[in-house]
Amino acid sequence: MQATSTTLGGTALSGDAPSGPAADAALSGTAADAAVVESPPQPAAARTVPKATSKVPAAENTLRILKLLASKRGPMAASNIATALGLPRSSVYHLLGVMEANGFVLHLHEEQRYGLGISAFELSSAYSRQEPLSRLGRPMLAALVDMIGESAHLAVLHGRDVLYIVEERAKNRPSLVTDVGVRLPSHLTASGRAILAALPKSQVRALYPNAAAFSARHETESPIMKYSALSSHLDQVRQRGYATEHGEVTPGFGSIAAAVTDHVGWPTAAVAVTFLEDKLPPEQWPALAARVQKSANELSVRIHGRPQPG
Repeated sequence: MQATSTTLGGTALSGDAPSGPAADAALSGTAADAAVVESPPQPAAARTVPKATSKVPAAENTLRILKLLASKRGPMAASNIATALGLPRSSVYHLLGVMEANGFVLHLHEEQRYGLGISAFELSSAYSRQEPLSRLGRPMLAALVDMIGESAHLAVLHGRDVLYIVEERAKNRPSLVTDVGVRLPSHLTASGRAILAALPKSQVRALYPNAAAFSARHETESPIMKYSALSSHLDQVRQRGYATEHGEVTPGFGSIAAAVTDHVGWPTAAVAVTFLEDKLPPEQWPALAARVQKSANELSVRIHGRPQPG
């Protein structure tokens, strides 16, 4: 789910972010910005595609600040934001003042730091409501199914479970339990294991604090029923780049999955294929895994993420 741009000028300020007219003026940026805004519209025939260099640095730098804050685990001081983005501190204070007034950042006065505000959260919620992963993932899964002739699905992490949000069933293949809306324990599924392997180990440990967090679906116990076994398995997933599952969800069926990751490498979802194990010899699994990885990486690129190494 990362370029240097023209910055706003100004003298260094100290103390809290300005507000009122001074903050509102930040939207105009430099005099050059104003010239761009006030110039008369060009005739349709004279209009050209915008170049990569921004003509509205104030808008671009506002987005850069939001992206920076979204990539961090906690709030940041304005001086650190300025340093990280290579911007004048005065410009950062002006932009933060406007963003705070509109709810996109929150100023924590006691800590002298800035974090994302409620308006940024509302954008995130709108993103979820529009189901972009499902919309972008469905045609990719359909193409994958057409290529390999096996059923595929897309799942996201939901607590310790995976939640299936897209399923594409291959022609003449049996129905699966991984229908849309179904939740399954992530440690039992290839999808869940692919996602867990892309998380920090401390996060995985927090999800599985004790033996009570593990469960099995059948009388035959899963080989992953304690944290040490899960941790060892996830190390293997990280090493080869994809996850597998052998009949732990449905006896006789195997699965291969790869993680879909965002711009900071955080797992957003997993693409998986499921098949009858007796129809696919083990020596063919790596080739199938490569196709699954390719689809997962394509979806990562579509959401402006960082594809996993193959």
